[in-house]
Amino acid sequence: MKRFFSVLLTFAFVFSTLASADEGMWLYNAPPKDKIKAKYGFELTQEWLDHVRLSSVRFNNGGSGSFVSADGLTFTNHHVGAGCVQQLSTEGHDYIKTGFYAKTQAEEAKCPNLELNQLVGIEDVTDKVNAGVKPEMSAAEGGQAQRAAMSQVEKDCTTATGLRCDVAIFYSGQVYNLYKYKKYTDVRLVFAPEFDIAFFGGDPDNFTYPRYDLDITFFRVYEDGKPAHLDHYLQWSRTGVKDGDLIFVSGHPGNTGRLLTVAQLEFMRDVQYPILLKLFQRRIALLQDFSKQSEENARIAKEELFGLQNSQKAITGYQSGLLDKSIMDGKATDETKLRAAFKADPKNVGVADPWDEIAQAIKLQHSIYPNLTYLERMRGFASRLSQLARVLVRAAAEKPKPNSERMREFRDSNLPSLEQQLFSAEPVYKNLETALLADSLSEMQDALGKDSPDVQKVLQGKTPADAAKDLLANTKLNDVAVRKQLYEGGQAAIDASTDPLIVVMRAIDPTARAARKQFDDKVDSIVRRDGTIVAKARFAQSGFAQPPDATFTLRLSYGEVQGYQENGKAIPFATVMGGAYEHAAEHNNQSPYNVPESWTKSKANLDLKTPFNFVSTADIIGGNSGSPTVNKNGEVVGIIFDGNIESLPWNFAFSEVQGRAVSVDSRGIQEALRKIYGATALADELLGTKAEGAKAGK
Repeated sequence: MKRFFSVLLTFAFVFSTLASADEGMWLYNAPPKDKIKAKYGFELTQEWLDHVRLSSVRFNNGGSGSFVSADGLTFTNHHVGAGCVQQLSTEGHDYIKTGFYAKTQAEEAKCPNLELNQLVGIEDVTDKVNAGVKPEMSAAEGGQAQRAAMSQVEKDCTTATGLRCDVAIFYSGQVYNLYKYKKYTDVRLVFAPEFDIAFFGGDPDNFTYPRYDLDITFFRVYEDGKPAHLDHYLQWSRTGVKDGDLIFVSGHPGNTGRLLTVAQLEFMRDVQYPILLKLFQRRIALLQDFSKQSEENARIAKEELFGLQNSQKAITGYQSGLLDKSIMDGKATDETKLRAAFKADPKNVGVADPWDEIAQAIKLQHSIYPNLTYLERMRGFASRLSQLARVLVRAAAEKPKPNSERMREFRDSNLPSLEQQLFSAEPVYKNLETALLADSLSEMQDALGKDSPDVQKVLQGKTPADAAKDLLANTKLNDVAVRKQLYEGGQAAIDASTDPLIVVMRAIDPTARAARKQFDDKVDSIVRRDGTIVAKARFAQSGFAQPPDATFTLRLSYGEVQGYQENGKAIPFATVMGGAYEHAAEHNNQSPYNVPESWTKSKANLDLKTPFNFVSTADIIGGNSGSPTVNKNGEVVGIIFDGNIESLPWNFAFSEVQGRAVSVDSRGIQEALRKIYGATALADELLGTKAEGAKAGK
């Protein structure tokens, strides 16, 4: 294991040409420099890499972004920032619908629950994590030793640096890196367009192309009550892109499964994804019915409904890759060859087959999946207040333990982020919570059975709808002060609490913990132990041909601005702003193809030929939303907001024949800010021409 990552760095340069086309979500400490130079004649310098890395930012609600001015201006997608936009909205002030623009910094509105992370350092800690793992240990004991070591490494780092420190696991545990983040929690909304243009075309056009969307939002990060001064931020391109240009994407892809075993892929195909798709179908129908009841209901449910519809379409696309016989046959063939090579190696005589052991672990995962999913992972409790109750119950039990023995989410290094979520003043709408909780309790009852002791503990003889109504009508956890009192009071306060949600979480906690322990000891630990053996076998055959699967850590992708062929028709690489009006007219300006009033009024002032959206072969997946698209100079030429439907199987197998990443063009953003929204100060700040007097809203 020692110095394994330094070997990987060598492999990165020697063997990276084995990866197909422009495939790869590459680690910043293992970039494919030679591959890019050989194909595009461009040399990635360390200075370029450091600058782009430090200009990139992770939105902890699941997206990516970038710094775009020295005064803390931060850029992401509308659908990444929509949570804050909705939380700042009130009845009569629906910023999702109308948009938002702070003309001065004094008008910038603080998000109640948003954390941004800037990656400032990476350290290989593989040896430290594995130091306590002994040959005589079982997989469960080894897994616990590794989790304890990770918590200690993170605590030591946070204590020494004051940074957020997370250990990232790569190649199923073959490599551990410590990621050190500067954390921003004072994040303020600067600009968001109307939902109708941010998500123009709605669900029908989602994951399609051509597109005509202004899927952007601007925030500003503050420190000590003032805009943060940034030494690293991305300059804004004035010239944009042209066909064939080399571009880079710096973002945080959520997860991929390209290196999983066939048994793991089959579990996702046959169990995990079908259950998820059924969930999305019923939950979307519920929220649509809820939204029809009133305009206010529609407002408070809109962001949740959008997220579910987006997830439904994404998972459908991912599943299409697993249902593609050619993809799965290719995975099976590759695995058969790798297993044969492993068994033929004299060093592996008498060694258990890691693929078989992973397959057995996955069978166990199937058997514990209901309790694991509905109780431990809380799918049976689809309300924010229920989830806060779980945190309070668990925190009381976990915090008194030594740091190394706690559940990972309660480790010392993570407590500040957990407490920010726990004490957030974001609004809670009990009518929406009740509808969601009733539906999830009903789903849990179907999955676990009416006779399940835990279902009976939760429902207490009531229907799911009545139980949800009673639980949420009588809880006081919507009061931040109550949550603080319970959190600070520890186990005694939790034991004495009669809050119905606390009572329910106490009741189901033993079964939930048991399911988690089974997963940790008999699934995750096995997959991690044997996954490292599979990873070694792969490297022995082909070297470092692929970067690790995505883990919501910062990655660098690259590719060309390039159109594609579909059904014999050439799909151009870019659309123009005038196309939005034409697309709306084709659908009689009916929702979701209606441009906002601001766009209608401003049409005569626009250069309708201004590039609006464009596609590239850059390798992306969910989590890359909001990633800056940059040129060779490190300038923003666009922002990732989607992939076409052909890109969704990239979760498991990359192909650039038709799959494309979709970006909003930097020129279209400037045109809209200046000529539609009158946001000249913001547009000037992006170009570095902001007047000095405007800095403080003078």
